[in-house]
Amino acid sequence: MSASPYSDLPSVADVAGDIAGVVERFGRGETHSFAFGDGGVPEAVIASYDQYEDLGGEESLGRYQTVLSPEMLARQLPEMVEAIRRGSFGPPVVVGGTAEPLLVVMSTQQYRTMRGDDEPPPGVIDDPTVRTYDSSPTPGSTPFSVDEWAKDDPFTQQMLDEIRHDG
Repeated sequence: MSASPYSDLPSVADVAGDIAGVVERFGRGETHSFAFGDGGVPEAVIASYDQYEDLGGEESLGRYQTVLSPEMLARQLPEMVEAIRRGSFGPPVVVGGTAEPLLVVMSTQQYRTMRGDDEPPPGVIDDPTVRTYDSSPTPGSTPFSVDEWAKDDPFTQQMLDEIRHDG
């Protein structure tokens, strides 16, 4: 395996020891999904329940039958990551307080599946929460104008003409 570019990745103990802070930051909308794991290797992801819902997580991945309290998550997180390492982790675990679910704990593979991302090649350490994609043009691609794009569609051409006339 290659060296991890994620040496500042929070460890399982870091996250378990700061669950109250994590919940607070998610509750205030001050943080986004993040990966964590030991040895600089992304092993698990905490995402907002809103993102989980928006991406159809319950439909595609299911969820653990009960909503865990933050305190219970802090105690069980090391065991969850061990289950992820063994490949025996079940559906994502939903965490919340008395009101409603706030965040979800899942494996990095479950997070990629939920987002529709590809798995990294074998031996590549990848944090799916910070993944970037090559957006450079493919070989042989050429730029085109809005006029070229609209030329074969009368409705689009009409809209383009109206925009130019109003502008």
